[in-house]
Amino acid sequence: MKRVNARDLDLNLFHVLVAVADTGSVTAAAAQLYLTQSAVSAALGRLKAALGAEVVARHGRGVVLTERGARLVAEVRPHLEAVVKAALTPAAFDPRTSERTVRLGLADSADEWLLPRLLQRLARDAPRMRLVCLPVQFRTVAEALATRSVDVAITVADELPPSVLRRRLLRGDFVCLFDPRFTRLGARPTERAYLAQEHVVVSYNGDLRGFIEDSFGRDRRVRCSVATFAAIGAIVDGSSLVATVPAIVAMSIVRRRRHLRVARLPFPGVEGGLDLLWPAVLDTDDACRFLREAIVELVDRLADDVRG
Repeated sequence: MKRVNARDLDLNLFHVLVAVADTGSVTAAAAQLYLTQSAVSAALGRLKAALGAEVVARHGRGVVLTERGARLVAEVRPHLEAVVKAALTPAAFDPRTSERTVRLGLADSADEWLLPRLLQRLARDAPRMRLVCLPVQFRTVAEALATRSVDVAITVADELPPSVLRRRLLRGDFVCLFDPRFTRLGARPTERAYLAQEHVVVSYNGDLRGFIEDSFGRDRRVRCSVATFAAIGAIVDGSSLVATVPAIVAMSIVRRRRHLRVARLPFPGVEGGLDLLWPAVLDTDDACRFLREAIVELVDRLADDVRG
């Protein structure tokens, strides 16, 4: 008896055999499978060669299964049906049992005020889901999404390719953050009072300029430039330095450092914001959609707190 080598077997050969068994005809099986008669005959020949035994025999104008062929069809049919069903039926997503790992790109300004709340939400509603969080900003987010380094991103973004979908996540004012024990600024400082202070700025360029210089052409007395918002609260606390930050970042800092204060900027239309971004190919991915909806809900709630 010939030894069957799995490398000689092709799943399509079994599809052909089942079709021939169902129709009793090479011609009818070919029509059902959208193949030529010669292709069906060749597939039966390959199966015979792989098994070392006939699987069909001619009977009048049609064909019938041999004993080996009938036994093979009976054994493989349930598995073929299961494969087709699995391919056509999307897996049901249940956040309570999902073990998906989602890669989340975060602007550093969102680390402190959003990520802890998001993790608390996942612990409640999706306890087995995991996050891999990576830093992104407006210069790097397009490539990160295109290469699938991240599945979802929260950051400031300008123009993006059509392959990236966007939802406006947050719009809010920039404010001054300061320590009133060392800085006399008041709740509504004048431009002169604001520019008279020494400042700490967040610069992604690694220089001493920020958006006030770029947008309004004003030169501040910048004592320190940092690459992220992470240390802004600690820097301002106990110093005379003023930081200009998004209101939601300031709110998060003041909640932990209650002696710090915020003031309005003396410039018109100073608004910041964040966008929720994701690749179009993941638009219908249930796990990513669940995470995006959770983020939107959390940010909406936090934005209400800031406005309140």
